[in-house]
Amino acid sequence: MQGLIGRRRVPGQIKSWFKVRFFTGVFVTLPVVLTAWVFWLFYASVDDFMAPLYEHLLGRHIFGLGFLTAALIIFMIGVFATNVVGRRVVQWGERLILYIPLVRRVYPTVKDFVDAFSPNRRSGFREFVIVEHPREGAYSYGFLTGDVHIEGTKAETLASVYVPTNHLYLGDIVLVPRDAVASTGLSVEEGIRIVLSAGTAAPSRLPHPGASELGAAAT
Repeated sequence: MQGLIGRRRVPGQIKSWFKVRFFTGVFVTLPVVLTAWVFWLFYASVDDFMAPLYEHLLGRHIFGLGFLTAALIIFMIGVFATNVVGRRVVQWGERLILYIPLVRRVYPTVKDFVDAFSPNRRSGFREFVIVEHPREGAYSYGFLTGDVHIEGTKAETLASVYVPTNHLYLGDIVLVPRDAVASTGLSVEEGIRIVLSAGTAAPSRLPHPGASELGAAAT
């Protein structure tokens, strides 16, 4: 009887062993495959957009030349936009765009969202922080976006923190006292990765300054 049970248990163990290894392989390879697929779509679309121009000029298709040209154009625009004259031209162009009826409703929102991830980040996410939200005793990751000065009989300066609630593009804007914001010691890029991974990429320990500030905020 025990031999029969043992023989039945072996196929089950083999099945479990195979399932664990298979799904581990899936979760290891899936991010790599998806990343390569996204980059290939971007590369192919840009290259296909520029390729007809070179086919007309050179008489044949040169693989990758369209993509390299587009990358060079983007780089040159970045160089132009970082000098004084370029910034003024860009600002003039943005003011001109705001006169277009439909575009002026969409462009500012898209620009602000893109600026949040810009390496300059003059008006985007400044820091990846922790705040007490959505209730007392519960804490959430968020992105510090700026300060709000409240005037009146009790003047106060509050910190504006964006707390994502649906991946990254939807969330709550929380206004809290500046000393209630705890620094995580992590970069904005690391914070974005933590949010997009649903917290699975978060480190098990945060730097000491963030922990101490959080304790002070809780008290």
